[in-house]
Amino acid sequence: MLPSHDIGPAVTFDGVTKRYGGGVIAVDGVTVAIAGGSFVALVGSSGSGKSTLLKMINRLIEPSEGVVRIGAEAVSAATPYALRRRIGYVFQNIGLFPHMTVAENIAIGLRLAGEKARQPRVTELLDLVDLPQAFAARMPDALSGGQRQRVGVARALATAPGLLLLDEPFGALDPVTRDQLGTAIRALHDQLGLTTIMVTHDMAEALILADRVLVMDCGQIVADATPKALLAGEGGAVADALVAVPREQARRMRELAG
Repeated sequence: MLPSHDIGPAVTFDGVTKRYGGGVIAVDGVTVAIAGGSFVALVGSSGSGKSTLLKMINRLIEPSEGVVRIGAEAVSAATPYALRRRIGYVFQNIGLFPHMTVAENIAIGLRLAGEKARQPRVTELLDLVDLPQAFAARMPDALSGGQRQRVGVARALATAPGLLLLDEPFGALDPVTRDQLGTAIRALHDQLGLTTIMVTHDMAEALILADRVLVMDCGQIVADATPKALLAGEGGAVADALVAVPREQARRMRELAG
């Protein structure tokens, strides 16, 4: 059976800044703690710094200042390879290897780790992400976008990480598939006891899936609240502007239905 965790690890950012050439500051002195086992959404407009902040957890981007920790350990204490084996990562463009079968894609992390008995885990992971076992032998181009992203989720979970990072994971999907996959990932989060951090520009998605929403603007966290608090207008001006979009869409739908 796929290993589960009593609770995923906490993630903390302590004075984290990312500065690029020309004085561009993508992340500006962020200090925040994310509790183990929680599902947190990072929301903001394009260029707000949310993806940069996320990628500093698995060292795809190195901070200019400050420390990122998983549990009590700074991420810089491990090599990027060793660190990433402990972290599941799913991103918008999926990134499956086109010359490998679905099974080979799912098992790539296991193979790199020297795991010999990979097939039982692949079988279990296909069941976990609700894909038929017959898909194991297929090539990625024979799958729909939603199916490929489910394979991406299975690959991210193959080494049984306690921490799952999602970087705009549903952005390339149609609305129905996006909703189905979001629901599936939330269920996996609960089932496996993960700590999940998801970057999205879609406030409705954040409100529906997350326990806690961090709103970013100009490299800083400008709101940190539960979905209920944000809907009640307690997140400040930037958060209110983002919440206004799904709220207005809901109002128009009610109008049409009425």
